[in-house]
Amino acid sequence: MNIIETALAGVLIIEPKVFGDARGFFMETWNAGTFAAAGLDLAFVQDNHSRSQKGVLRGLHFQNPGPQGKLVRVTKGAVFDVAVDLRKSSPTFGQWTGIELSAANKRMFWVPEGFAHGFLTLEDDTDFLYKCTAPYAPQSEHTLAWDDPAVGIDWPDIGMAPLVSDKDARGTGLADAAVFA
Repeated sequence: MNIIETALAGVLIIEPKVFGDARGFFMETWNAGTFAAAGLDLAFVQDNHSRSQKGVLRGLHFQNPGPQGKLVRVTKGAVFDVAVDLRKSSPTFGQWTGIELSAANKRMFWVPEGFAHGFLTLEDDTDFLYKCTAPYAPQSEHTLAWDDPAVGIDWPDIGMAPLVSDKDARGTGLADAAVFA
């Protein structure tokens, strides 16, 4: 497994070892011992799976209290995946990082607690899977505005306006978000 640090402390790109031949491929996506040896001693309590059409933008979601760390990956299609630092004490507070995750590149993205998370689907019928370190708590869920100019995410141009839920369309700007200490 290859771990690549991003500009935001704690947010990591994970490239699993992929063994392939004419039959297909095999890869290990989670092994507690392997991840712990790499400094990621994580306890997951929930797995989620979403399917979206091209142009769907989900997020930017976070929970406070009860923040979730998320290990995310794509098994079909592709997304542009984003993490935004919401830790007020962090030198990168309000900054974002993004990466393309796809079935083809098999990369995973670790988004630790204290970050907002979201993604834009780049292909139809994209399957997005993620493991969470805390259960979903709707009473603690918040949405950071995906288009907040204070954050300035450079979403890829996919030739159409993003399709967002009503909840995500009402996201809060960084200045008013329920950020972390």
